[in-house]
Amino acid sequence: MTQELSPRMRRMLEIVYAVDGVAAARVWQWPGDGGLSKTIAIAVRPAPRTSPQELLQRVEAAVAGMREPDEEWEFGLLET
Repeated sequence: MTQELSPRMRRMLEIVYAVDGVAAARVWQWPGDGGLSKTIAIAVRPAPRTSPQELLQRVEAAVAGMREPDEEWEFGLLET
């Protein structure tokens, strides 16, 4: 079963794909411990000749404005 992305998650993907050097991206969201907070995870695949660490920093900065106080965010790389 395929689940439709929320408008917020769709917007996160749009912002991430707008970062120079992103070849692919995925976002996930799930409830945190106790159901009070939630976790957002964003993973990207760098384009060729793109520094993975620098790319993760740029992606994190690009979506920083979307972070809500009750959320934990994680960033990582998609396997190739």
